[in-house]
Amino acid sequence: MKLAFVTPWYGLDIPGGAEAEVRRTVEKLHQVGVDVVILTTTIKDFYADWGQNTHKPGAYQENGITVHRFPVQKRDKQAFDSVNWRLINNLPITREQEQIYINEMIQVPTLYEYIAQHASERLFVFIPYMFATTYHGAKICPERSLIIPCLHDESYAWLGIYQEVLPQVKGLILHVDAELALTEQIFGPAHGQKRMVIGEGVDTDFVSDGERFRCKYKLDKPFVLYAGRREAGKNVPMLLDYWQRFQQELPQDTKLVLIGPGSVNIPTFVESSVLDLGFVSVQDKYDAYAAADVFCMPSVNESFSIVIMESWLAGTPILVNGNCAVTKEHSQRANGGLYFHNYEEFAATLTYLLDHRETAVTLGQQGRQYVLTHYHWDIIIEKYQKLFQEAFLS
Repeated sequence: MKLAFVTPWYGLDIPGGAEAEVRRTVEKLHQVGVDVVILTTTIKDFYADWGQNTHKPGAYQENGITVHRFPVQKRDKQAFDSVNWRLINNLPITREQEQIYINEMIQVPTLYEYIAQHASERLFVFIPYMFATTYHGAKICPERSLIIPCLHDESYAWLGIYQEVLPQVKGLILHVDAELALTEQIFGPAHGQKRMVIGEGVDTDFVSDGERFRCKYKLDKPFVLYAGRREAGKNVPMLLDYWQRFQQELPQDTKLVLIGPGSVNIPTFVESSVLDLGFVSVQDKYDAYAAADVFCMPSVNESFSIVIMESWLAGTPILVNGNCAVTKEHSQRANGGLYFHNYEEFAATLTYLLDHRETAVTLGQQGRQYVLTHYHWDIIIEKYQKLFQEAFLS
C-alpha cells in the first residue's frame, strides 16, 4: 500500500484545519507502517505569495515523512484576485473566469508531471478540494485518486470546474454526515464512487491547566473564548458585533478572549471587555480551553472544526453558529453545547450557559466523551487503512 498526499503547502508549524489534518494524518499512517509521502509546493503557507518559492525544491525528510516540494511559477495575481473578489462576494462569474481563477491560483507543472510519471505506483489523496493542486492533480489519474474535500456551502463549491473533478475520482473522504449531504446536493448521487464519512483524528492526550492561563493573563472573571483565524471568513467581525450588542443590552462582568492569527478591529465600546491575545503558544491555547466558561465558534464555513474538539477535550461547552450544518451536527450529536441563528438566540444561549454553570459543565463533559468515542486517532487510522485497502483492491 503506497500513498501520496497532495496539498498546496506543508509544514510542521502551519496553522489551519486542513493543513494540520494532513500533517497529523500522514504522521499517524507512517507510524503504523504505511508507505506514505507528501507532494506539495515550495509556497510557505496560505498567507504567503502563491507565486513565490520560499522552500527549496526537492525531497526532504520532515519529522520522518518524505516531503517532495515542487517549484511554483509566476502567476497573474491581479487576474486571480479580480475573479476571487467576485466569488468572495457571491457574485456570478463566467466559465472563462472560472478558468482564470483555477489557472492563475497556483502554477506548479512539475508536480503534475511527477503525478503522471508515478500514477501506477501510488494512490493519491488530495486535500482540500478548492486548490489548483487538487483540480489539476486529480484529473491526471482519477481512478487512482481520492479527495478529502473539506467541503463548505460556499460560492467556490458550486463552480463548474469542480464538477469536472470531484464526482470523477475514485472516492471522497468526508468528515461528518452533513458534509456528505452537501456533497450529494452539489455533485449528485455517488454512482459507484466511494464516499466514506471517516471524520478527523484528534490528539486527545494533551494536558491543560485553566488556572495557569487565568493567572498568566490576569483573568478573574468568566470569559468566552474564540480560537482560530481572526478574519471575516470565520465570522469574527460578526462575533464582535454580537458581543458589543450583548454588553450594551445585557451587561455582564464577562470577557471575550480571542486567540489566533490575523487581525481584527475591536469596537471602542467593548475594548475593556475584549482580550485580544493574537497568536499564542500551543500550551497557552490548551490552557485557554480549560479556563474558558464557553467556547464560541461563529463560523459557517467549517467541515470539521478541530478547535471545537479540543475545547470539549478540556471539558468546555461550545456555542456555535446554527447556520453551519457541520458544527450544529457536532453539537447535537454530542449534546455538548448550544447553537444560535441570530443575535437574539446568541444572547439567550450565551446567557443560559453563563448562568447555569452545572449544566454547562455537564455539556462539556458530554462533548469530551463524544470526541473520545468517535475521533481518537486509533479509530480514525483504522478507518483509513480499511478504505485504502479497499481502494487498492477494487
